[in-house]
Parts: sequence; C-alpha cells; structure tokens
Amino acid sequence: MKLAFSSNAYLKHPFDETAARIAAVGYDGLELLADVPHAWPAGLLEGPKRAIREAMAKNHLAFSNINAFMMNAVADHRQPYWHPSFLEPDPSYRRVRIDHTRRALDLCAELGAPHITTEPAGPIPPGMSRAQAVDLFVEILKPLAEHAAKLGILLLIEPEPELLLERTDQYVEIHERVDSPALGLNFDVGHAFCMSEDLPKAVAALAPLTRHYHLEDIAATRVHHHMIPGDGVIDFAEVVSAIKATGYDGWLTVELYPFQDDPDVAAKRAYDVLKPLIG
Repeated sequence: MKLAFSSNAYLKHPFDETAARIAAVGYDGLELLADVPHAWPAGLLEGPKRAIREAMAKNHLAFSNINAFMMNAVADHRQPYWHPSFLEPDPSYRRVRIDHTRRALDLCAELGAPHITTEPAGPIPPGMSRAQAVDLFVEILKPLAEHAAKLGILLLIEPEPELLLERTDQYVEIHERVDSPALGLNFDVGHAFCMSEDLPKAVAALAPLTRHYHLEDIAATRVHHHMIPGDGVIDFAEVVSAIKATGYDGWLTVELYPFQDDPDVAAKRAYDVLKPLIG
C-alpha cells in the first residue's frame, strides 16, 4: 500500500508549493483537488495543467486520486462541499454538479490519475422520498460511469454522514443498479466510524468494491470533524491490518482539509502515525 495526502488541506498555497510540501514530508502520492485554487476543471487551461504535471514530476509524486467532491468555486451558501448536489430540485442547478463531474473525469484521464471521488448524491431535498432520490442518483450515474469507462478510469462514490449514502453498505445497491465496472467505492474510514460501523468488518465486507481509502481520525463523540490520526479514537493499527488482509495494494489518502492554517504539521503528524503501520 502507498500513502498519499490530499491537497485540500493546502487551499492557502499554490499547487507547485503544495506538491513540494507534501513530498517533503515523505508522501509518495497526492490527491488533487478538482476545485479552486488548484484545479477547477471548468477554467483550467493547458498552461496550468502542464504546470501541475511538472510539479508532480519534479517532486516525484504520483496521483492517488482526483477529489471532485468539493465545489468551493460555486460557493453555495448552504454548504460549500455538498452543493450543488446530484439531487438538486432545480434540474439546471443539478446540471452544474453533473457537468463538473464529467469535466473532472476528463481531467483525471488527461493527468493520468486512476480515478475521481464524488459525493453520494447529497442531502435528500424536502418533498423527495429516499426511493426517489436513489432512482435519480442511479440514472445520473449511468452516463457518468459510461464516460469514465470510455476514458479508462474509475468514478468512485464516497458515503458521508447526512447525505443520501451515509454507510458504506448503502453503496452496494447503487453499485448493483448502475452495473458498471467503472464505478467503485471510496471508503472513508472516518465517515464509517461516524456512522458506528465496525471498521474491520466493513473493510472486509466492502473490499470487492473498494478502490481507494480516505483516512482521518474522529473523536469519541463520532461527530463528523476530521482530525489528525492519533488525535481521535480510531484504532489505525486495526484498520490498516484489516485493509492489508483484503489484499488491497493501492492508495491510502490522508484527508485533513480543516487544517489549512498549518497543513505541514498536520501532514507530518499523520505521516508519523500511519507510515510505520503501512511499512
């Protein structure tokens, strides 16, 4: 397995500096934020794309993932990460999320990254039943998964508290109904802990569908707030051991976006906890 760090903790730094800082800590990979200020796909010209490739090569980093979950560039007043969602009542506004996801897939293929991650449909809007929300999400995902397949990359869904898919096992229905080899699960360990999932059991059960992991710690309250590994109560030795037991040999990406004021310290402390466990 390989350890990466997400650039979404470095929103106050340009990408070339971000890559250099992440590499200096010792990480082998970087998760690129498909958003401002690093790589908003809708406005990313060839020059900035070339600069991203050059920064990655200069710092001997590989892409672990393209994070298309966040949409800070839209600056929706309700929540800058979840909205616009795939379940927006206004079809035109919903289209903003769909088009962003398609552009992120294109960017992923251009940069040679393995996959993108996106939200699990967003919050269920008032007046929409859960069944209706699932049906809508499935129909939206089908052409996106088809596009990912044509590009030779993966589209990964990340369950999260308060959204349509909160638990990792809720992803299974979506996977079966979309029925595409280009669709997979992004298993966020912290999110699963927030939902009181038994982490080793969930890791084992979802292993056939999991294509990438996000790591962050969570407090004993199980409130959804990303913490540096070692500061919360998640047993990462147990989690990493469970992941190893599945035969997974891909990326484990640390995601600590709340630590924008001092991302270097957060990245280093997380690395010091996790690297010995990975080997």
